[in-house]
Amino acid sequence: MTPSKIAHRFHELHRSGCFVSPNPWNVGSAILLAQLGFKAIATTSSGFAWSIGRRDNHITLDESLGHLRAMSAAVDVPVSADFEGGFAIEPEGLAANVTRAAGTGIAGLSIEDSSADTAQPLFDFALAVDRIRAVRRALDDEGSGVFLTARSEGFVAGRPDLRETIRRLTAYADAGADCLFAPGLRSMADITEIVKAVAPKPVNVLVGSDFTTLAALADAGVRRISVGGALARTAWAGFLRAAKEIVEHGTFTGLSSATPSAELEKAFD
Repeated sequence: MTPSKIAHRFHELHRSGCFVSPNPWNVGSAILLAQLGFKAIATTSSGFAWSIGRRDNHITLDESLGHLRAMSAAVDVPVSADFEGGFAIEPEGLAANVTRAAGTGIAGLSIEDSSADTAQPLFDFALAVDRIRAVRRALDDEGSGVFLTARSEGFVAGRPDLRETIRRLTAYADAGADCLFAPGLRSMADITEIVKAVAPKPVNVLVGSDFTTLAALADAGVRRISVGGALARTAWAGFLRAAKEIVEHGTFTGLSSATPSAELEKAFD
């Protein structure tokens, strides 16, 4: 299937209902999630960074592009890219990088408005909106239909201001974003207010713990659910638990809960 057709499928998933787009961190985890029946998947910048021994937001543009290319080629479901802040600040550089990302076979990508500046953790409002406009133009010019999710990071960057988050998300919707996303929300009232504010544009919600359910988010009008680095953290938890038992106690009981080799061999056959 061509990238354009896969991107079209991703657009269609956002038309109605609510679906989960989990976040694998490498090709193997992507394949397994697709086999489980998820209709789409999304990359995780943190999960990928940890898998190569880095902190989140410490991978290069070329490393990101290579990862997106490998993930898109590995599965036949839409892959949406966690493209962080686009590896550029100014709109022109951002647009160029997004064009390169669109050529990797992804069906969608997200762009953040966090600045990595502790004093001012979000980009200036006008610049943040200009960045989304530039990405919209770049994707339209590229022509494969890559789905654009605009993220406002206040709730994970130390600025948990619902009014400002809504102001930014509605502006990003007007600037051409296909979907809106404010990671870090945990209040169903806040989520519902954002869904209403940006309607009819769809909203993605990050679920990194058990604070809600698919049914509750669907009832609130959420269209898409992602889990960010939570599946990667869950995998690391099992790994560290078993490894610590070995080094601290010299016992191996943690290995008894491992997935059988035969099951994994069959999955990757």
